[in-house]
Amino acid sequence: MFQFKKHYFIATILLFLIEVGIALYIHDDFIRPYLGDVLVVILIYCFIQSFFTFSVKATAVFVLLLSFSIEFLQYIHIVEKLGLQKYAIARTVLGTSFSWMDLLCYTIGVIFILLIEKKKITS
Repeated sequence: MFQFKKHYFIATILLFLIEVGIALYIHDDFIRPYLGDVLVVILIYCFIQSFFTFSVKATAVFVLLLSFSIEFLQYIHIVEKLGLQKYAIARTVLGTSFSWMDLLCYTIGVIFILLIEKKKITS
């Protein structure tokens, strides 16, 4: 069940640094709101795969369900309900506004994961 996979861990670190760079330095109408959401599911997937031996499909489905769950928590304004609105980390991790486009971006990210992993397996 546990197995450290260095290549996934390196990918996690690189994706994290890209996400931080996007958050700090990019304030546009495409990369930050859309590409960032596609990359975040890939980041979470790589992090999980860094330490566990779950199947590609199981991990991808879990990441998608987790992402959708967080997005729906934004719909019910969970940050405010929990009184965390003054904490930037809570607003960043949980988010503050629901978007159908975010759900689409998460789905695209998971499809990308599945395509890449399938290509790795067949090559």
